[in-house]
Amino acid sequence: MKNLYFTSEKPEVFNRAFLSGDAVKVSFFIRNSKLIMDEESYFFLMASMRKMRLNIPLTYTLEFFQNLFTSKVILENGVENGIINFMVYRNSDGITWSKSSVSYYFEVTEITDVLSISSRPLELDLIKEINVNHNLLSNIRVHCPENIYAEIYAQENDLDDVILLNPNKRIARSVKGNLLFLEGDVIKIPKQSEGAYISPLMENFVTYLHKNNLADVQEHEIIAFESQKAEEILLISDEEGIFSVKKIRNKTFENSRFSDLVETWKNSFQ
Repeated sequence: MKNLYFTSEKPEVFNRAFLSGDAVKVSFFIRNSKLIMDEESYFFLMASMRKMRLNIPLTYTLEFFQNLFTSKVILENGVENGIINFMVYRNSDGITWSKSSVSYYFEVTEITDVLSISSRPLELDLIKEINVNHNLLSNIRVHCPENIYAEIYAQENDLDDVILLNPNKRIARSVKGNLLFLEGDVIKIPKQSEGAYISPLMENFVTYLHKNNLADVQEHEIIAFESQKAEEILLISDEEGIFSVKKIRNKTFENSRFSDLVETWKNSFQ
């Protein structure tokens, strides 16, 4: 695994990402030296920038990002498989914040295959000291102090991640991404209105399952206890990849059925 760092052409313009967390992030995906799901990621980036009232440059077209990542990441640095975590931040050069220019920064993490389940299963637990909101900005990747607190809590308690609840004490997501619960013939996922992330990676997966009648995918309001009723749990993180959940408290989970479904989905890209 390797990280590569890039900045925009105007680093001298002091930005508000450092000062105020005034930025949005979206992931792009490289598989076998090609961008995949780039349209989905691009439109999610545009939607996220609009929600944060960021000034979208006319140059920010899909072709711009395709050329940028192909030239800088795939051709110049030889990355064959990886996740590009792309951040757009607001500069401090406009009459108003909405008129300020924007710059970008991104880093690339090389992984074996973004469409494969990681060989490292995760141990999770619930965190009840804090919760996450479920409003317009809860579904996009913006600065979130709850994530920072929860990530430190997980490290201090020898956990890989924690399950975050919304103010109604229902499951929203984890720090890393979204959770999918397999119970019988049904895959339950928390609704976006519950605080789940918008995830191009997860949406591509569940859309494939639905179109091919491979699973009954349902959006639900899921109480915390239901995590213990699931037979298998999958965590899909646009930032880090796909993981099976091995354990939550004293309950352990299998991963065979999700493994088969992910493998079938992965093979559809070939």
